[in-house]
Amino acid sequence: MISDSPVRSSALQTAYQRVRQWSVELCSSLETDDYVVQPTPDVSPPKWHLGHTTWFWETFVLQPNLPGYRVFHDDFSFVFNSYYETVGRRVLRTQRGNMTRPTVAEVYRYRDYVDEHMARFLDDHEPDGPLRALIELGLNHEQQHQELLITDIKYILGHNPLFPALAMPVREQAPALTSDSVTVLEGVHTVGFKDVASGRFHFDNELGVHKVYLNGTTLAGSLVTNAEYIQFIESGGYRQFAHWLSDGWAWVKAQAAQAPLYWHKIDGVWHCYTFEGLVRVDPDAPVCHVNHYEADAYARWRGQTEPGTRLPTEFEWEAAATATPSFGWGQRWEWTGSAYLPYPGFATAGGAVGEYNGKFMSGQMVLRGASVATPAGHERVTYRNFFGPDKQWQFSGIRLVKP
Repeated sequence: MISDSPVRSSALQTAYQRVRQWSVELCSSLETDDYVVQPTPDVSPPKWHLGHTTWFWETFVLQPNLPGYRVFHDDFSFVFNSYYETVGRRVLRTQRGNMTRPTVAEVYRYRDYVDEHMARFLDDHEPDGPLRALIELGLNHEQQHQELLITDIKYILGHNPLFPALAMPVREQAPALTSDSVTVLEGVHTVGFKDVASGRFHFDNELGVHKVYLNGTTLAGSLVTNAEYIQFIESGGYRQFAHWLSDGWAWVKAQAAQAPLYWHKIDGVWHCYTFEGLVRVDPDAPVCHVNHYEADAYARWRGQTEPGTRLPTEFEWEAAATATPSFGWGQRWEWTGSAYLPYPGFATAGGAVGEYNGKFMSGQMVLRGASVATPAGHERVTYRNFFGPDKQWQFSGIRLVKP
């Protein structure tokens, strides 16, 4: 799944404690009632995230490797398994918000119990090759759930009619980063995670370094701003089918969509929900919480006056970010025009770990970069994020290929 790492047990212990504590800190301002809500199937309750990430350590590290380890609760594998068919039965995703038990307090006791055993395990063992790699996968897995915690908590509170504010370390409305546009030269480019020998972490879907031929392409130096996207809205962008893919237009009609997620027009002025509450949309900030359909429709709309405008492919994006370190990315996950497919030579790992990425390579679109909700150190140029084209609740935005 991932490469071996030179990191020793003491460093793993420090990394483990840091990552685990950050999950707790992200939830520190929640009220108990906030932990349980699941307003849509895509959103999991914060209590479930805290339990699931703990279950990962118990199931994949402690049970197979710590002699005499006793699970905290016999039923927690059923409650906190996400999608691992190899591990057994699980609660349906849509039912995660219907469970008042285990309580929030019990989930935190579960975390303490597993953390105590992990501390002893890392004190007494020097994980080698595959086990060390599994632990690093667990750390990155929890970091993924930290980003989901932020986006899911925002969805929960953003659909509360009171639009409550919450202390969260996310700067949502900062002005868009700007740089010179980046030209990708015509020719053969190498993509994929290349630095395997370094021991740096990477997911299996980044492996399979291969060459692609790219036409000469120029990517915009900044993301599409709210002001630019408002022009699309006010010009009737959500009312004109010609801008939209067929599935996208069906989504517009089914959802009665008129603007990005969390946007509300009040007395003729666009507002949006942020962790500061309901605020005026900052025209200079990069547009956020748009799905692939919206990103593609915006690009087609811009293409009416600027022929050739479109979303970049994931390979164009990687080539641009690799060639130009100053290429400003990291504020929003950036939609590409690429379907999420395996790289050449991709092979699914054996066991439950093999279910991590490969089985989702259908019906998803690739996003590149990172967002303001991405944990520090979890971003890299080769990272391949992926979601269905209708998903808005991530911190996703738009970068265009310029004509």
